[in-house]
Amino acid sequence: MTELVIDDAAERDDLGAFVARAVRLDSSAAVRLRDRGDGRVDAWVATPFDALVTRSVAGGCEPSDVTVSGPELLAALAVVGGTRLDPGPARDLLWHSALPPALGWQLVDRVPATVLGELADRGVALAREHPGPRGTPPAELLDQTVLTVSGAGMQVKIPLRCLFALSGMGFLATGGQEVEQVKISATDAWLRMDARYGAVVRRRHALIPLLV
Repeated sequence: MTELVIDDAAERDDLGAFVARAVRLDSSAAVRLRDRGDGRVDAWVATPFDALVTRSVAGGCEPSDVTVSGPELLAALAVVGGTRLDPGPARDLLWHSALPPALGWQLVDRVPATVLGELADRGVALAREHPGPRGTPPAELLDQTVLTVSGAGMQVKIPLRCLFALSGMGFLATGGQEVEQVKISATDAWLRMDARYGAVVRRRHALIPLLV
């Protein structure tokens, strides 16, 4: 049996908001739950923008690495409630994405959330002007580099699809008196953008398929 334990109501609400946004982007979204072993659980979702999103909450889960249905997890958090939740049966076959490493990240730069929000808004306007098949943004638009940051001996290109994931998941906090900063980190192979309400993670380079 799959069990998710989150004692703090605020943490349950945070995870519920994360899952609700993921389900809004994709009604059949799968959520991968990973118990880090330090009293926290990482929730991962593969978005329609070919970018992963994640949020960490205080708690634990059993099994320690399991994929569940987003709608079923959302129902458990929003309707059933309580500190011990049944997020539904394991659906590990729904998960097809590699996860990034836990170690080896280097801080590259910090960018104001307002700047990223403006870039995302411009991207949305372009997507409306140039819709792809079935009304979705074309891949060539999503793959466009909208920002390049440098630091720690690296130059990191950020594609529009990462900003769509940040904005679509409601991660960007642009209100309040203090300007929010989004932390951009990288490894040789991965890019990560940490905002107040969650992070977007994506490979920096496309995988080269093996020849058969």
